[in-house]
Amino acid sequence: MQRTELRPGRSISRIVKGGWHLAGGHGDIDHDQAVRDMATFVEAGITTFDVADIYTGVEDLIGAFRRDYPSLADSININSKFVPDFDSIGQVDEAYVETMIQKSLKRLGKEQLDMAQFHWWDTDVPGYVDFAMNMKKMQDKGLIGLLGVTNFNTAALRKLVDAGYPLVTNHIQYSVLDRRPEQQMIDFCADQDAHLFCYGALAGGFLTDDWLGQPEPTGMFSNRSLTKYKLIIDDFGGWDLFQQLLGALRAVADRHEASIGQIAVAWNLSRPQVGCAVVGATSTRHLDENLHILDIQLSDQDFADIDAVSDRATGPAGDVYDLERDKQGRHGSIMHYNLNDGRV
Repeated sequence: MQRTELRPGRSISRIVKGGWHLAGGHGDIDHDQAVRDMATFVEAGITTFDVADIYTGVEDLIGAFRRDYPSLADSININSKFVPDFDSIGQVDEAYVETMIQKSLKRLGKEQLDMAQFHWWDTDVPGYVDFAMNMKKMQDKGLIGLLGVTNFNTAALRKLVDAGYPLVTNHIQYSVLDRRPEQQMIDFCADQDAHLFCYGALAGGFLTDDWLGQPEPTGMFSNRSLTKYKLIIDDFGGWDLFQQLLGALRAVADRHEASIGQIAVAWNLSRPQVGCAVVGATSTRHLDENLHILDIQLSDQDFADIDAVSDRATGPAGDVYDLERDKQGRHGSIMHYNLNDGRV
């Protein structure tokens, strides 16, 4: 398994096991099987796990894994994300931040978080710089190893860096369907020696062979990921252009004896400043396929064939997460904003 060194002595696997799919909304989860699957991922070299305090039950699952597999417990790197409730932003203080951190440490059974990133729902609401500096205080206390952010656009991120926040990562959506990071974010992170911690490379499963040649879906989807990423497809240019993109990816995949999904993630990992790709998984069914992504070396012709379609895209527009930050918009209106309320 290839690794990315974020800072001296601290590295992550380039394929990261996502946790959102274990948090509900993606089918029933067998607790014991989920813990066993974690051990299988770690033994295969995927040693970085992506979690968040709002992924209900996922930190507890990782805590159970650490207890049940003590010989593997210290080999994993846990990327933790913190998401203050929308109704709380602007009111959070140092005590609030430390309480959030301590809750996660307790659930994970750790004394220090490997990496902590935070999300701020509305950057028009002041306070995110103060929140960041309180996260830095938690780092100074030894409760956090590395610091980053989640879903920050370039303007807001620049304010944090100017205030002295030791930025290491920005956890953002980036895929062949959503190339917003290429507008400003990649260059900014390169200047800061920061890496992109990417989710959405498979667009919730849309960027797979399963959807090639399929009619445009209507009605309710079976999980929240499909609902979210269908909106991205609409912004990209609609279902017909999306099908052309899948066709281009299939042609590239044929040259590499690979799947569309493997090519989509390989493309993501090839981009500048990308430290890793988060791949959501509720089982080990695609583990072998995921491991072989790192064997794929895309050619200039491969990139040209993909770009020939994606260059015709009409969106998504704006900088990273700008569309999603509009609470009344198509993207923002499907989100849950107060998932930390009352959690212990």
